[in-house]
Amino acid sequence: MTRSSDPEQRPRRLGLTRADLDALPNYVPGRSPADLARELGLTEAIKLASNEVPYGPLPGVVEAVAQAVAGVHRYPDMGVVALRATLAARYGVAADRIATGCGSVALAEHLARATCLPGDEILYSWRSFEAYPIIAATTGATSVRVPNTADHGHDLAAMAAAVTDRTRMILVCNPNNPTGTSLRRPELDRFLAAVPDDVLVVLDEAYREFVTDPDVPDGLEAYADRPNVVVLRTLSKAWGLAGLRIGFLVAHPEVAAAVRKVVTPFSTSLAAQAGALAALAQEEEVRRRCALVVAERERVTEALRKLLPDVPESQANFVWLPLGDRAAAFSAACEARGVIVRPFQGDGVRVTIGTAEENDAFLSVAETAL
Repeated sequence: MTRSSDPEQRPRRLGLTRADLDALPNYVPGRSPADLARELGLTEAIKLASNEVPYGPLPGVVEAVAQAVAGVHRYPDMGVVALRATLAARYGVAADRIATGCGSVALAEHLARATCLPGDEILYSWRSFEAYPIIAATTGATSVRVPNTADHGHDLAAMAAAVTDRTRMILVCNPNNPTGTSLRRPELDRFLAAVPDDVLVVLDEAYREFVTDPDVPDGLEAYADRPNVVVLRTLSKAWGLAGLRIGFLVAHPEVAAAVRKVVTPFSTSLAAQAGALAALAQEEEVRRRCALVVAERERVTEALRKLLPDVPESQANFVWLPLGDRAAAFSAACEARGVIVRPFQGDGVRVTIGTAEENDAFLSVAETAL
């Protein structure tokens, strides 16, 4: 390949990568409990930062994954046929409406790639899932952030008013991560009626299994028949497969086909497919574990409100402490006592619901720190 030697004929670049990414924050994972334990000289530390379910893999998952690992010298089924068929039967949708990927967050990224060109807009509430601005930026789309309401939820009226001719995708996190707040059926109905038919609305329902409020709609049951609605789900949370990274979406067949076209080939790994099939056979145990989480969520929320009255009601497997500028200091106080939580400086702290013993340890720290 020949290149011009005349500097005037070459476009000027200031680096080897996109300069706009310099302003983009990194996704922040929960801190390693092993590292903190070593630092503090403890036998172990408690991690309540990543919204994992604390009860271990579901029955049969380890065995299924171990069996699958014996074939890792072969590529997995790129069509994910068996898993898509199982998901289709469980949720009552056609298999051609399902796409799988490396967690629901990866599928949100693929949806952005399938819908947006540089300069198009992706609209979402803020604060919401911290991956949303990263997804928009890496797609070349423009983020449009609509501030949360005073009670830490989506302002759907303001979001509808923010839609422009450049809006291509709207992300609605329900329940919202990291605040745990949720949207009810009437307000979602009004919002979807106000959004133009050529704008894709993505209902991110990663925490759906923990919802107990009957007025919070199941997106698959209520809206999946709408051509411009996509429902995201994950098997990382309630289904206990965070370490295998697998999620799925349900969409109009044309949208699902576009996503399957842009997904990285073979990204739903052999082990992930096997683990997901085994997990989906354990629905009763998942319900039992979710009930344990919900009971602890209510207990922790009640205790925290005695210390911080404006803790919002959560419908997820975490609670939100609206500490504002005190978030980092509170997180540091927790870590000093061997408990890892997730601070969002300037806004608040998200605390995952763990076992009863883990939650007791956190509440003991919180009583001192608050």
